[in-house]
Amino acid sequence: MKLFGIALAAMAVAALGGAAQAAPKEDKTKAQGMAEAPAVIQAAGLACTLADARFIAKNTDKATKVDSSYYEVNCSEGGGYVLVGKSDGSKPGAFTCLETGQPRPDGKPSGLECKLPGNADALAGMKPFVAKSGVPCEVEKARSIGAGAKAAYFEVACKGGSGYIMSTSSPPNPAQEVVMQSCLLYEPGGNVSCTLTDRAAQLAVVDQLAAQSDKNCAVKEKRYVLSTKDGSNYFEASCQDGKGYMFQQAATGKLERAIDCAQAEFVGGGCTLTDARAAQTEQAALYTRLAKKGGFDCDVAKYGMLPARVAGVEVVELQCSNRPDGAIGEFGANTAKFHNCVLAEFAGYRCSFTKKEPYYPGLTQHLVKFGKGSCQVSDVRGIGSTDTDGYLEVACSDGLPGWVLVFPKGTDQPKELLSCVQAKGVGGGCKLPTNVTKR
Repeated sequence: MKLFGIALAAMAVAALGGAAQAAPKEDKTKAQGMAEAPAVIQAAGLACTLADARFIAKNTDKATKVDSSYYEVNCSEGGGYVLVGKSDGSKPGAFTCLETGQPRPDGKPSGLECKLPGNADALAGMKPFVAKSGVPCEVEKARSIGAGAKAAYFEVACKGGSGYIMSTSSPPNPAQEVVMQSCLLYEPGGNVSCTLTDRAAQLAVVDQLAAQSDKNCAVKEKRYVLSTKDGSNYFEASCQDGKGYMFQQAATGKLERAIDCAQAEFVGGGCTLTDARAAQTEQAALYTRLAKKGGFDCDVAKYGMLPARVAGVEVVELQCSNRPDGAIGEFGANTAKFHNCVLAEFAGYRCSFTKKEPYYPGLTQHLVKFGKGSCQVSDVRGIGSTDTDGYLEVACSDGLPGWVLVFPKGTDQPKELLSCVQAKGVGGGCKLPTNVTKR
């Protein structure tokens, strides 16, 4: 990544030395700036409603005979710029006051340092950019890192210890895309890295995320794991009680979810601060106890967490070692509810551990109750559902026409049996191969 922000110091020298024309007196510099800057702002494409301006200087390149006129502007949206308009009609340059205020390499003040009263606080110029990013950050410190042909880079340190590398358009324009990425994503000492905050302070967010969760985790160790394109950051924490979690921090800075280390293999290779296998074994034993207490005899061999729909209720897919059929379990504080895997989709869930074959004998028994014992179920699919009922199509192993079982939602006992002809108006009707060709 090639950055040339440091070239501003040299530009300042060129602007104010040698062939530079002396700026008029202060009252005239403001009048000239207010008169000429609006056209330069427009040509630069900046989102800036002019509040104040001053003309700084004019410089002529002896080789090209191109004039460069320098202006400082203050925008009513917040912050200001130094603009460089050129007589050859090329797009003006635009630099934030934070950039132009940096001392020259020799330590002397920059000749392009902003001086308008509205630009006295250079940090204020960062606020429109931070606001555009959507990341909650009360700017405490900021510095310019540099710019390339298409992007400009800044480091922003926020109150509370968090820090970000901010990238935006070049020249910087809050009307364009602004992206804030955690300093933890950048290795210290790199071409782009953070110096205004330290990693220990940045990791303090893990304690805040743990406090926002319901996991009762007194953080023992913590580490940054990764960031994703949607702006989420993932952190691992080990707890004093031996448990461990991955915390997903949303782009807004808030806790998105806490993932048990036993289920976090998909996040950056999983947990490393805790024994994930031991955690999986312990959690499987817990779900075994909860399942049996709730009336589902399952020695849990494998489990998978599903998105919760109700606060305080865990939704878990269970695979059992003592029976071929699994289930979706909904575990509340003192409640447990189970959905077998062929009926689970009527509740909005889908099993991935258990195949449908283990359910064929039970479905055959349902047909026996309706006097259709000659049909041995060989396939099954959900047709659709209404607000009250779910419709399950079954095929028969002898190739004869199959049936549609109607289940009241929330139960595993059918209330009605329909032929495929009777059910043709439900969800497109029967579609299993033997039911389509034989009916």
